[in-house]
Amino acid sequence: MLRNNQTRRDFMKYAATGAAALALAGPARVAGAGLNLALPKRDGARTGAGKKRPNVVVVLTDDQGFGDIASHQNPKIDTPVMDRLAAEGARFDRFYVSPVCSPTRASFLTGRYDQRMGVSGTSAGLETMRLGETTIAEVFKGAGYATGCFGKWHNGGHWPYHPNARGFDEFYGFTLGHWNNYFDTELQHNGGPVKTKGYINDVLTDAALKWIDENHSRPFFCYIPYNTPHTPFQVPDEYYDAGKARGLNDILASAYGMCKNLDDNIGRVLALLEKRGTAGDTIVVFFGDNGPNTGRFNGNMRGRKGSVHEGGVRNSLFIRWPAGIKPGTVVRPIAAHIDLLPTLAALAGAALPKTRPLDGRSFAPLLRGEEVDWPARMIFSRWGGRGAVRTQTHRLVIENGPVQLYDMVRDPGEHHDIAEKKPRLAARLKQAYDEWLADVAKDGYKVPPIPVGYDEMPKVVMTCSEGEWEGELDWGGRFPNNNWATKWTSLDCQVSWNIDVVKAGEYAVILEYICPRSDLGSRVAVEAAGSRVENVIDIAAEPNYVYSPDRVKRAEVYERIWGHKKLGTLRLPKGLARLTIKALSKAGAAVMDLKSVQIERVEQRIARSEAAPIKTTWR
Repeated sequence: MLRNNQTRRDFMKYAATGAAALALAGPARVAGAGLNLALPKRDGARTGAGKKRPNVVVVLTDDQGFGDIASHQNPKIDTPVMDRLAAEGARFDRFYVSPVCSPTRASFLTGRYDQRMGVSGTSAGLETMRLGETTIAEVFKGAGYATGCFGKWHNGGHWPYHPNARGFDEFYGFTLGHWNNYFDTELQHNGGPVKTKGYINDVLTDAALKWIDENHSRPFFCYIPYNTPHTPFQVPDEYYDAGKARGLNDILASAYGMCKNLDDNIGRVLALLEKRGTAGDTIVVFFGDNGPNTGRFNGNMRGRKGSVHEGGVRNSLFIRWPAGIKPGTVVRPIAAHIDLLPTLAALAGAALPKTRPLDGRSFAPLLRGEEVDWPARMIFSRWGGRGAVRTQTHRLVIENGPVQLYDMVRDPGEHHDIAEKKPRLAARLKQAYDEWLADVAKDGYKVPPIPVGYDEMPKVVMTCSEGEWEGELDWGGRFPNNNWATKWTSLDCQVSWNIDVVKAGEYAVILEYICPRSDLGSRVAVEAAGSRVENVIDIAAEPNYVYSPDRVKRAEVYERIWGHKKLGTLRLPKGLARLTIKALSKAGAAVMDLKSVQIERVEQRIARSEAAPIKTTWR
């Protein structure tokens, strides 16, 4: 509900994209931004006065644009819980993220621009966040917090890039950029497989609620990166049918239904906090990772997901903390995902460890209503060779051709390029962008080798999308995530991976493949570091697809049931190597469709088989 004498009309007015932004030509006196990040060190999980630190719940949604919220002037969607968070806490007038998902996650987790961490893509290893970064989970864990992540990670799947290696005690979800099925699917629980029952957002929320319940007596940091309304468009009947009853087409009924399901699940989290008596002392953060993934309503802004225009990078940010933030607070200076780590650490009184230099700044004083000098700033974006600079009043866009400049106060929809009218401003912002890019990209973008042999992850699954292909292999579908190599008809084809063996030893080699009975008999070899294993594909795995209840034809690949074949063992020395799979003979029309090559330390596999069975269903 709306608070502090705020009418719905007032709230809608402030939320509207076309509302005039606060023009800041230089430093201004506002309810402001603390830049001193050197917080006093405190012991354990309590403040100096002995009071328990506030809990933190961060909800990040996937492909939910600024316009996918009712209070942002969208009459075709219902999001009462999200609207309630905005009204009962702080709403950011101009909040910016990256144009796509994995970069936004990396920047949120570290307080640094994603380019610094080598995150230059959303798949094929390019989403992997470099080691040596300090994550927000590590900051809160160091302050005595329990830390949990429930949902889509998308910043590296192999140990030590896995969320359990980057500060999260608990992980329940998946590490890739998107998932194939949202009903009764298989996820990960702390690195091991877990079969689930039900709709994925409900399952993730169940896991988060169980974990919060187990940790509510101590301060906790709970990160819930949901994976909708990202496609495939799968949503329970009640949500889809409600959209169709309003006359929406299949895409909007699916996308808005997914948002309503998110809203209901966030409501479940808030209800548990109320039940446990911790709602008043819990900081709840809500934001989205980029613009919308279809051409739907987006607050009359230009651009969508993948764009460096306003509509691709402006998103919602709501922060509710009854004990520390007044209802109806509106933050007008521009802010970004890089600001969340220092801000949340400051609000919780968690001392920042020595980290690599942060790009973000703490806007905690803005939330407390303090009067401080807030200096002017620039926020940068880059994706796919395109770039942008956002100031409080202008946006410079670098695409093919001359730079574009827009007055975001007078022209929030970016209809009129004024670069020729204000050449000096355009040149100054372009120079700032060039200097920024040279700095953040100085370490380059290189896919790290896949680590092999860690005790924490003895079995390593090397997918074809992470490998380098030779020959005329083809993708099984459009996007690399969950994809496979197909049309393996030539002996000239092969797939290779760069690996880093951290412990020498014997490693079992397993293929994950499809091969119909009519093609059985091909001989394949896997080799690395001078060791080689050969075997014949003699177990049929017929072509198949898992039923997928899509509402709209998908662009991603469909889920399949894969066969598994142990080829033998490799003896791998410690160090860097290149692992390659090739066909030595072809018995039928094709060798196989290959999903992955899996290698597992033999002694570790034996030890695990002798241990107690792993529980594989969340209850």
